[in-house]
Amino acid sequence: MKNGTLLMRHQHTAFDLTPHPSPLTPNRPCKGFTLIELLVALAIFVIMAATAYRGLSAMLDARQRIDLENRKWRSVALFYARLENDLEAVIDRPVRGTADLPLPALVGNALAVSEDDAQLAFTRSGYAGQAGVLSAAQRVGYRLHGETLEVLTWTALDQAPRSRPENNPALQDVTQFALRYLDRSGNWQSQWPLPGQNPGLPTAVEASITLRSGETVQRIFALP
Repeated sequence: MKNGTLLMRHQHTAFDLTPHPSPLTPNRPCKGFTLIELLVALAIFVIMAATAYRGLSAMLDARQRIDLENRKWRSVALFYARLENDLEAVIDRPVRGTADLPLPALVGNALAVSEDDAQLAFTRSGYAGQAGVLSAAQRVGYRLHGETLEVLTWTALDQAPRSRPENNPALQDVTQFALRYLDRSGNWQSQWPLPGQNPGLPTAVEASITLRSGETVQRIFALP
């Protein structure tokens, strides 16, 4: 009996190597994403990407429109600055045309009749600080040709037969160019000078342009 008792004690004290589940780790199998969950996630990603693309495209389109508007109005401002600079230097100096006929110091017509005519032509003094041809008085003109406002420059005040002006584009996308002239009585005239009127200078010139996009810009320039 004594040996049997010792054997039973030895069996009870032996280590139990059978694995048992830990109370800290639930006995659940590892689980990944299902196919439906992946499709839902992919659909959400596609929707977000499409929304971001539309937002970026709208922002780029708006930026492009703003750049075009800025360039348009900068060109308009430069044109009027050039016209103002020329009109501020106008002088009462009549000239002779290519047909050897006298022309007033400032001539304004509703339309340019011939290829070398201008709607507004006048004599201006030379450019300050310049030498040579630019320092001398010049004959300049403005007209609308097609949808382009052009600046005409004659090489001499009294023009030789068959002489032609130099033509330079000043502003694009213009559908109308209208001019009016303020006389000494305070009345606006559509041409200058009026028939039978003393061919001097008007007191002011009004220049109005209509752009292809529909805007109309008007400026009035007082003459010296």
